[in-house]
Amino acid sequence: MSNGRPRTGISKRIRQLKRYRTIASAFARNGLGYIFHDMGLHDKFTLFRHDEQKRIEAKSIGERIRLILEELGPTFVKLGQIASTRPDLIPPGILTELERLQDHVPPFSYREACLIIEEELRGAIGSLFLAFEEQPMAAASIGQVHRAVLKDGTVVAVKVQRPGIQAQIETDLDILTDVARVAESRLEWAAAYRLGSMVEELAKALRTELDYTVEARNAERFSSLSKTMAVVRIPAVWRDYSSRRVLTTTYIEGIKLSDKEQLLQASIDLHLLAERFATIIFHQVLIDGFFHGDPHPGNVLAQRDGSLVMLDFGMVGRLTPGAKNHFAAFVIALRNQSTKGVIRAISNMGVVPDDVNRDELYVDVDALRDKYYDVPFNQIHMGEAIQDLFAVALRHRIRIPAELTLLGKTLLTMEGVVLSLDPSFSVFNVAEPFGRKLFLEQVNPAQKLKNWMEDMPDYVDLLQEIPVAAKELVSSMRHGRLKLEVAVPEIDSLMRRMDRISNRLSFSIVLLALSIVMVGLIISAALNHSQTLFWGIPIIEIGFVIALLMFLWLIYAILRSGRF
Repeated sequence: MSNGRPRTGISKRIRQLKRYRTIASAFARNGLGYIFHDMGLHDKFTLFRHDEQKRIEAKSIGERIRLILEELGPTFVKLGQIASTRPDLIPPGILTELERLQDHVPPFSYREACLIIEEELRGAIGSLFLAFEEQPMAAASIGQVHRAVLKDGTVVAVKVQRPGIQAQIETDLDILTDVARVAESRLEWAAAYRLGSMVEELAKALRTELDYTVEARNAERFSSLSKTMAVVRIPAVWRDYSSRRVLTTTYIEGIKLSDKEQLLQASIDLHLLAERFATIIFHQVLIDGFFHGDPHPGNVLAQRDGSLVMLDFGMVGRLTPGAKNHFAAFVIALRNQSTKGVIRAISNMGVVPDDVNRDELYVDVDALRDKYYDVPFNQIHMGEAIQDLFAVALRHRIRIPAELTLLGKTLLTMEGVVLSLDPSFSVFNVAEPFGRKLFLEQVNPAQKLKNWMEDMPDYVDLLQEIPVAAKELVSSMRHGRLKLEVAVPEIDSLMRRMDRISNRLSFSIVLLALSIVMVGLIISAALNHSQTLFWGIPIIEIGFVIALLMFLWLIYAILRSGRF
């Protein structure tokens, strides 16, 4: 076994080096090879300069990045799609291109799908299913979906993970982590945007999508929460036919919301459909606090009775009560034309850097407020308001929590779908009752009392701990064991400065003392009309020279410091 580990490490390193070269070549071909050059990695790629000459000058930076991600395959496409949900991190021009990312991946073979299913479910295809269609209904970067029939006649959709995708993604994520670390140490913009943390956050989301058991749990939770809404249907999960790489759900037919022509042929009321879709999303967000993270038209089907079917729960969002309140506070402050209220909401929602320019932030938020001044609520586009918020956050390097940026992406997608169904539809007309209910809950004394009662055990525990903590504090003070630790930014630099100041002060005192002694000797010699000599040495002359040199050095040190 010990002999196998080095070989495994070497083969992994070889895969990484090959992938490094592929990635660098893709960047160079699309005119972004200078990024590797700036990081000092160009010497590892012999074709770097030659390939970089083929850059596409006519294309924007965002378009080049999209082409690179599509060329590099599943990992980068999925990371790009996840990154498109972070407008607080990605500039608008690049964000627009990331939203256009498509999976240009052909389906893998029926034989490979069968091998994965049989390995995961521990049974032959014939014993598991009554029928299994060889041609997949849909194929994407991570997996593909086949239609099948269970032994009891139930029609199901079987999602199968692409073979070898997990190893490839892990290799790519290792490379991206290394590149982000080097970039942060050498490139100022990478350090400012905390590229390493960004990659880590996106990688976590991608690894979650690789585990189909997580998606199965999400689907089951949505199904449970949606029981109060008769207009939404969630496919049931068949646990005995599901695993980390295989997910089997009930097959439900419907019309994609993007197929407007077919919806009209089915005599479905588009306005009613838009209203129901918006209501479902706002209920998930503001009532359940658990919402679909990617409700694009391909993941939502309409049925002839006007009900909606939601699919694909690999990306979901969760909102704590606090996050919901902060988002509601932002909307309320915006409508009340309160600049300070908007700043307070942004500060509560995100991590504001210590060095943020508060005056500039105030000016930007004031401009945001003016944009929506005296505008009727039903004429405001929620997507535009959210984009404006994230633009301010990006400009001032305010990190918005992932759940809130995913919320923004969800609402943007939902509004786009709704407006494509009915251009005259106002999302705020649907949102207003939910926002009002949330606001009333915040100020409702009964709800406040309920929240306080829920927190009561924590308060009781705290009160019980106070006497014990006080006793320990008094005991520590009595025995001289109390330590005070103060954390001050740049404390080392401050202490070095204090040392220099104290040394110069001591030097000045010594110089003053020496000068006083010299004056005493000079006065004594003048009164006695004699030359002051100790062991035949002219002390006054030597002391004068030493004092003069010390004085000149002190003047030089003061001038050199630039502070006089």
